[in-house]
Amino acid sequence: PLTRSNDGRADPHGGFWIGTMAKDASKGQGAIYRYYGGELRQLFAPITISNSICFSVDGLHAYFADTVTHKIMKWPLNEKNGWPVGEPYTFIDLSTEGLFPDGSIVDELGYLWNAQWGAGRVARYSPSGTYVDDIAFPASQITCPAFGGEEMKTLFVTSASLNLKEPEAGKTFTIETEFRGQKEHSVRL
Repeated sequence: PLTRSNDGRADPHGGFWIGTMAKDASKGQGAIYRYYGGELRQLFAPITISNSICFSVDGLHAYFADTVTHKIMKWPLNEKNGWPVGEPYTFIDLSTEGLFPDGSIVDELGYLWNAQWGAGRVARYSPSGTYVDDIAFPASQITCPAFGGEEMKTLFVTSASLNLKEPEAGKTFTIETEFRGQKEHSVRL
């Protein structure tokens, strides 16, 4: 099947990670890739719906999700060049709650903020993966959080409107927080 990109982010080492999926969301047709130093390498496959690509504050771990598995994975990175080391492992398992992880970001304190598709919320998890709290939004298909604004304390949250008649579906929401996000990294070509 044909594939498309679904998620991507620059890493702290100047690389760019991109997750793909089948256009028709067929099982196991996607992968996660990294472009760095002129080289494109497939890092992880198979994956059905790639999401949650983000990085720890110290740049020593990557996070990603395959939404249909209900799991956010954590992967150690080489401190010199950012290539993954060893195998990814489960960081957060949302299967008992039946939640679907979509996009994620990590704030300056190392807390992971995860948009949860179908749940209408962004949940915040401690650096050890423990649920802390969440923020509800008036749309069920919340897709991705991002920090911005002058002090990086404004949380921007996107939503989808796929097959929905919800009046707020498909909008981008903003909320002021007491938390500060990380600035996005640059890609070195």
